[in-house]
Amino acid sequence: MPRLFAALEIPHNAAMSLSLLRGGLPGARWIDVENYHLTLRFIGDIEHHVADEVADALDRVRRFEFKIGLSGLGVFGGKKPHSLFATPTASPDLIELQAEIERICQRLRLPADPRKFTPHVTIARLRNVAPEMAARYLSSRGNFYVPPFTVSRFVLMSSRESVGGGPYIVEESYPLTPRLSAPNYAPDDQATARGIR
Repeated sequence: MPRLFAALEIPHNAAMSLSLLRGGLPGARWIDVENYHLTLRFIGDIEHHVADEVADALDRVRRFEFKIGLSGLGVFGGKKPHSLFATPTASPDLIELQAEIERICQRLRLPADPRKFTPHVTIARLRNVAPEMAARYLSSRGNFYVPPFTVSRFVLMSSRESVGGGPYIVEESYPLTPRLSAPNYAPDDQATARGIR
């Protein structure tokens, strides 16, 4: 059974900026640069015929490409930090894309993800890292920033259960509609894009 998730890839230049954060935090298991991604929806271990249904359903998404950057770092786990991540800049397009993928998964009766969607790019798994150490690491890198990059597609990825995540394989890719070159768009542009078949 494949373990699947929908995600955004991190382009090379942004990934190289993230890679400069490696080091300086004992107990961190750093994610390999080629495995950086932003999970839109974890789907999990599913039967092959269900995976085919998911792949076909995601092909009906019609949205415009958009830009996001990365600004700031954070840690999941509170008093027991377990993941270090980079935060994407605010993007209504990202939230809307994720919500549409979530609706598709629910229509296919896939189990709901109990966690609220929090956009992030995991850069390290943490083990036995004291909160104070994590806080010190974050404060020393408080000005972390990656300029916006264009998101021109989302992907369906598969993974094998492994320590630290990866390797991840792109099983399917779904292009987003290029925006017009004009800087301003009519309010119904998104609706028009969704109607393209």
